[in-house]
Amino acid sequence: MRIFRMTIGMVALAAVAFCADNTLGTWKMNVAKSKAPVGQSPIKSVTAVRTAAGDGVKMSATGEREDGTKIDFSYTAKYDGKSVSVTGAGLPYDMISAKQVDANTVKSVSSKKGGKYKSTGIFAVSKDGKTATLSTKGTGPDGKPFEGVSVFDKQ
Repeated sequence: MRIFRMTIGMVALAAVAFCADNTLGTWKMNVAKSKAPVGQSPIKSVTAVRTAAGDGVKMSATGEREDGTKIDFSYTAKYDGKSVSVTGAGLPYDMISAKQVDANTVKSVSSKKGGKYKSTGIFAVSKDGKTATLSTKGTGPDGKPFEGVSVFDKQ
């Protein structure tokens, strides 16, 4: 009986660890450590809030670009890789899909319906959980390739 309880306990612990999502929380962009993609107005400030939503994430962000353009968007996506609509303003895309790679990493694909924009992003949380890096690579609205890195500090 004791071995049975230990086995059940380990299975339950493994299930909790597998479902962990360390990308959740409030993240503020560290502009000094970030590199904006060429051709896009750099971000002056942005705060992103990631909360659990079933077997996925609800993401909302607010901020501003250096040219004064407001950033205010949100979406709710399952970690199944299926595209969902992004609502709001300040982004070059209006669709996103997400897949959880592990507890510290989420991969996303963003695109613009009827447009040239398409990118892949990797949001990776550091081992200490204090910072996250969003590495983005793709084709911009102008059809030209781009890369960018955004560094976030956990709030």
